Amino acid sequence: MGLTDSTSLVNQYLDACWLERGLSDNTLNSYRQDLMAYAKWLDAQGEINILKASHGDLNRYLAHRYEQQFNARSTARFLSAVRGLYQYCLRESLVAVDPTLRVEMPKLGKPLPKTLSEADVEALLAAPDLEQPIGLRDKAMLELLYACGLRVSELVSLTTYDLNLRQGVIRLMGKGSKERLVPMGEEAIRWLLQYAKEARPELLRNPESDVLFPSNRGDQMTRQTFWHRIKHYVTLAGVQAAVSPHTLRHAFATHLLNHGADLRVVQLLLGHSDLSTTQIYTHVARHRLQELHREHHPRG
Repeated sequence: MGLTDSTSLVNQYLDACWLERGLSDNTLNSYRQDLMAYAKWLDAQGEINILKASHGDLNRYLAHRYEQQFNARSTARFLSAVRGLYQYCLRESLVAVDPTLRVEMPKLGKPLPKTLSEADVEALLAAPDLEQPIGLRDKAMLELLYACGLRVSELVSLTTYDLNLRQGVIRLMGKGSKERLVPMGEEAIRWLLQYAKEARPELLRNPESDVLFPSNRGDQMTRQTFWHRIKHYVTLAGVQAAVSPHTLRHAFATHLLNHGADLRVVQLLLGHSDLSTTQIYTHVARHRLQELHREHHPRG
């Protein structure tokens, strides 16, 4: 079994993940990169491949990752992928022993998500040039991103059929093909209507296209392209806080909680299947409340 056979095995496993677990394309691509890096490392060690690898081989690979300074979260993702792969191999009678047994997951802390203050968000939302079609498109995208707490991948894949402006809701297909309806709010609806009337027709190359936010080439925008647009506006707005593709999603959740929203409502809006995933935002909100207390209370 050479590297080509390892590639085929990884592809078979990921196809099974897609069919049985409904994993997103982003997760599948990450798993593919992790598993192929493992397969290439094994191949470079000599006559070793995924099916012949031992518990010791896996530990040596983990040591290699440590030397390469991979962080704990990245290694945890790799272990999740490789455990699933060997469970698949056991089920298909391709291996007799699972080398991932007795391999412990790295301990992960709960880093607070990076977020923005409400003033930072206002500055960012005001940055696009509304005289240009692309600026008006970006304004509508940023407003919708913040109003609904979308993932960037959800935002760029929206079609005109996903909007119901009359009812003020948007239909989203999240991770694991889970559908949810999220209210948009009056401000986002106002900018969507203006964008649809004044800018979208100019950006579309194909009038029949249902892509809601076309790129300047007239087709569906990529996540990377919109991320570059966000970074551009962060610079224009003079926002000093660290910004990631998820920053406005984090701000959406944190600001809702700061203003008294129920945690389970935020869970539904974000599309989290587990409440524990949402609970990290309570730490962010609590941190902000502590800051306000220290700043304004006479005994803070």
